[in-house]
Amino acid sequence: MTPHPARVVRALRMAPDVHRVPAVIVGAGACGLTAAIRLRDAGVDCVLLERDAVPSGSTALSSGFIPAAGTRLQKSLGIADSQALFAEDVMAKTHGRAPPPLVQAYTRAVAQAIDVLERHGIVFEVLDGFLYPGHRVRRMHAVPEHTGAALIAGLERTAVAAGADILTEALVRELWMDDHDRVLGVGFVRPDGRVEHLACDQLVLACNGYGGNAAMVGELLPAMRDAAFAGHVGNDGSAIAWGRAMGARLADLTAYQGHGSWVTPQGALMTWAPMMQGAIQVNARGERFHDETQGYSEAAVHVLAQPGGVAWNVFDEPLLKMARSFPDFVEAERAGALRTAADLPALAALIGCDAAVLGATLAEVAPGATDRFGRRFARALQPPYHAVKVTGALFHTQGGLDIDAQCHVLRADGQPLPNLTAAGGAARGVSGDEVWGYLSGNGLLSAVGGGWVAAGTVIEALR
Repeated sequence: MTPHPARVVRALRMAPDVHRVPAVIVGAGACGLTAAIRLRDAGVDCVLLERDAVPSGSTALSSGFIPAAGTRLQKSLGIADSQALFAEDVMAKTHGRAPPPLVQAYTRAVAQAIDVLERHGIVFEVLDGFLYPGHRVRRMHAVPEHTGAALIAGLERTAVAAGADILTEALVRELWMDDHDRVLGVGFVRPDGRVEHLACDQLVLACNGYGGNAAMVGELLPAMRDAAFAGHVGNDGSAIAWGRAMGARLADLTAYQGHGSWVTPQGALMTWAPMMQGAIQVNARGERFHDETQGYSEAAVHVLAQPGGVAWNVFDEPLLKMARSFPDFVEAERAGALRTAADLPALAALIGCDAAVLGATLAEVAPGATDRFGRRFARALQPPYHAVKVTGALFHTQGGLDIDAQCHVLRADGQPLPNLTAAGGAARGVSGDEVWGYLSGNGLLSAVGGGWVAAGTVIEALR
């Protein structure tokens, strides 16, 4: 598509021949599709404008795991959980720096959304066998394929079946607003460069973050300036550009989700699940450098700080079996990422470090012992050893337009704009303002929970 800058167009009205719909949603990722499904269930006509030929977004590149507490499925499995407990876990991970009203709204909404999506025919399961960092209860909901691509496909089918219209290859670049900050409609670029327009009564920004905008990353996230970007190219920062142009308030722009297990040089993701069950990360010297169970997001910073900006994920046969149950690891292995060493000297040779140093590191992995980072291990790693070379990557940002608990976009003075809502990557999330505030699954919590809340706000406004 021909590049056009994201801009705000001020006007009294749009042309009289411009088609009008009650609600326009910018972005057909998990956030936009969830919003569309709720809108259609309420009988609200809506159009999703999607930049790509096929809806995908950041969700399609993820594992597609949605954290939720108190769902029908979770209860049916006898899992004792609550939205209050979930909210506590979110707040604990951010050290209290996430906005409590938004945390409460999203943890409540995501459970409602999943229950409704189930009734629409999307099949979910709750991941078993381990807990992701920061979660005290098994609450990760996933479609059976365990991929974000499958989740997006299911959401798209559901939205279309419910009557939502999706216009693909429609890159929204213009937000039309009057002098009272009321949204009039949008302008979007078609593949041939033409700009078309669509008027609306309500606008939902469910589009993107800014991880794919190198200039914004350099400005706002200097620590990740040279990191690999493993997110979707649609994260071009247009929501922030619109916010700056309209004078909206922005929040938590320094928050992001990193990942300390981006396979190099293959450019693939390795699941963090083995880390939670006993795998470790060592640097080029054969030394551990952090508590791997604290989270994969902040692990990106730790890995990038090591010699050469790389590390090795080290694990053994039982953990390899576990890893192979995750599609992302299967793809990484297929790409040639997995290395195997029969014994300690062979593993040291593979990594290129001193065998004595690596031996001392592996000796730390002892049953019942607490290491110098505060991590406790249930068992020692046994040969043969397996290793995957990784680096730190930027996946998606967690800051953006400031919103209230109903997903209204806020002016600089904190007052809501008349008919503009935002969620998902376009808005601030619930990860606070630092990389370590990202609780596993926060991206899809904000997308699915936020899309559900934004749709509810639109429905109320159109009554």
